[in-house]
Amino acid sequence: MNANRLASEKSPYLLQHQFNPVDWYPWNEEAFEKAKRENKPIFLSIGYSTCHWCHVMEKESFEDESVARLMNETFVSIKVDREERPDIDGIYMTVCQMLTGSGGWPLTIIMSPDKKPFFAGTYFPKEGRYGRMGMMELVPKIKKLWDEKKEDILNSTEKILNALRNEQQSYGGEELTEKVLEESYDLFEQRYDKQNGGFGNAPKFPSPHNLMFLLRYYFRTGCQYASDMVEKSLVEMRKGGIYDQVGFGFHRYSTDEKWLVPHFEKMLYDQALLVMAYTEMFLVNKKLCHKKTVEETLEYVTRDMTSPEGGFYSAEDADSEGEEGKFYLWTTEEMIKILGGDDADFATRVFNIEREGNWIDPMEGELSGTNIPHILKSVPELCNDFGITEHELIKKLDELRIKLFTAREARVHPQKDDKVLTDWNGLMISAFARASIAFSNKDYLATAVKAAAFILSKLLDGNGRLLHRWRQGESGLSAHIDDYAFFIAALLDLYDASFDLKFLTMADSFTVTAIQHFWDDANGGFFFTADDGEELLIRQKNVYDGAVPSGNSVMLLNLLRLARMTGNVPFEEKADQLIKAFSVVIEKAPIAYSQFLCGLEFAFGNSKEIVITSKSFDDEVKEFLEIINEKYLPNKVVLLKTESNKDELAICSPFTMDLKIFETPAIYICENFSCRVPVSGKSELKKIL
Repeated sequence: MNANRLASEKSPYLLQHQFNPVDWYPWNEEAFEKAKRENKPIFLSIGYSTCHWCHVMEKESFEDESVARLMNETFVSIKVDREERPDIDGIYMTVCQMLTGSGGWPLTIIMSPDKKPFFAGTYFPKEGRYGRMGMMELVPKIKKLWDEKKEDILNSTEKILNALRNEQQSYGGEELTEKVLEESYDLFEQRYDKQNGGFGNAPKFPSPHNLMFLLRYYFRTGCQYASDMVEKSLVEMRKGGIYDQVGFGFHRYSTDEKWLVPHFEKMLYDQALLVMAYTEMFLVNKKLCHKKTVEETLEYVTRDMTSPEGGFYSAEDADSEGEEGKFYLWTTEEMIKILGGDDADFATRVFNIEREGNWIDPMEGELSGTNIPHILKSVPELCNDFGITEHELIKKLDELRIKLFTAREARVHPQKDDKVLTDWNGLMISAFARASIAFSNKDYLATAVKAAAFILSKLLDGNGRLLHRWRQGESGLSAHIDDYAFFIAALLDLYDASFDLKFLTMADSFTVTAIQHFWDDANGGFFFTADDGEELLIRQKNVYDGAVPSGNSVMLLNLLRLARMTGNVPFEEKADQLIKAFSVVIEKAPIAYSQFLCGLEFAFGNSKEIVITSKSFDDEVKEFLEIINEKYLPNKVVLLKTESNKDELAICSPFTMDLKIFETPAIYICENFSCRVPVSGKSELKKIL
């Protein structure tokens, strides 16, 4: 079978379609020129490599000769990987939501040769069913409309484009107050599922930034219920089928309200954000179950999602051997064969493995005899059931899990999307760095440092600007604000973990670059694309915190942290402008912007700048840091001034110049760039903190 034009691409998603009979083009000028020359509309299909319904549509339609024949006669067809080109996806997903009221992937857009859309949808089967139009009906209808009513179509594209532009108008208003934080908490409390944890009904997404906002709200207000909601949600997710009980790591989301039945794909960003949430919850209540979840999830990322060069891969598929979830499901017979009688009985009772199964085959619509391992009971309840201690329970489970994992490794694995994305890597670097601080784990720090070095060596262009994607030795694609925002946050977290000033100075430098190329001088806020990037229909400016926080939300916290660490007042002013730029839209539905709310919590929460001065980074300094790091202090920044770095630190953070270095380490607690008399005793420090 001959390959199409996608064969020369780097994206695993595009390469999946290289042997389709559809005459696919990547997104390039050749495709648009062909459409203009031949007077054909464009069929734009956007998805990603681990998308289950993208696989289904490919199998049903794009691999079908009759569908491909119709498409090739009617359209110029373009494939886009949404993870490579979130700028394209963001625009056309907004169009889909405007036209249909919903969205998702695969995203199907039909547009004129000048990129203006006039039809949008998501998944289309080959033949229509259950009220959903099929490709065999859709394509001829579009062809007829294009041939007979092209002027009407082109008029409609202008209306859609105007609506898209209006949707992007500035939402600027007055400065937000603490009232929006109180309203957000009330909304989360109303939507909280007291029985199962999480918020709202099925499907349920982990949305860790929701949980991290609630922990910051708890820290500022002392509202215990805010912390309780987070605790319950994290415990129930860890017990549920959304967590891979055998191989660790979290699946994408739960299709039910009990966290039992996941959509089985595993995304790097979910691992990163959830590690941060569990780490913060551990700092709040010191429960070892949260530490263990962090350790297990990072073990999964290190084992399965880390390249030899140090970068982190993007995702693992939901499907294997053409079936969703097959890799992760178990029968009682398999348990008995692998573990033997008594151990199998123990494992099936703990993981709730039943002969009839708990996984409903999506094709048959009935129980399949296979199971998603999950835990229903608490550790004390399980200890009571088996008459063993907690230590014995954990030891036994670890032993049996290793046997199950070893057996599972022999199965056909889901496909891995092995591209390395700067933005998602930034999140994962932050996760490792923060875990290294909370758990005093040098290996985690080394992993984070290696990944940052990978980004700095492989994903910078000749002008020191970030690139977006690396795969198999090739870097490319212009970076977006998310790449800058998440990597700047990672650099700040690396400084917190290591006190290596190069990370702080690089964070400062990349922030200047982000402001230069992404900042909206007219209305405030950061555009998604750079001022010298490819010209698309519009320059979007996103603040919605979906599965991944928005670049604007992360930049708000970056600007505030950097302002406190460096004394750079313009950064503080930019943060203020950023808040005003989105104040109107955030006031309307604040819980849709929970990462942005984390930045507001920092702004309103009386942040502390802690400066440690010492002749060297010695053991006594490390003891002070242990006291600081063992506490949940989300609004702190910490600087270290020593004889060897004082001059470099003074350049980066001029307000530290007058802080004296004594014979023994001293701690300056500063607020609003004004520092108190230093303390030198551990008990004094504990009292202040």
